[in-house]
Amino acid sequence: MAQAATQTMPITAKNTKPKSPATSPTAAAPAALPNREKAIQILSKTIYKELRENGYEPKQIVALATEIISLVTTDIGDRPLA
Repeated sequence: MAQAATQTMPITAKNTKPKSPATSPTAAAPAALPNREKAIQILSKTIYKELRENGYEPKQIVALATEIISLVTTDIGDRPLA
């Protein structure tokens, strides 16, 4: 299987912790939550489309998704999701 050339895109993230409960993501107003869910749907579709357009096979995309799930699972450990 030929590997497609990949383009790297800079990813920036701020590793800042909220200083007060008011700035915590869990303290977001209820109206903000549907916007985040919609943003996740849009981001997911965009990532999938970009990967497919750059030659990644569905099996490779599943491997990526599995790795992300593994990282999240490790991060949350035994903590409840809600």
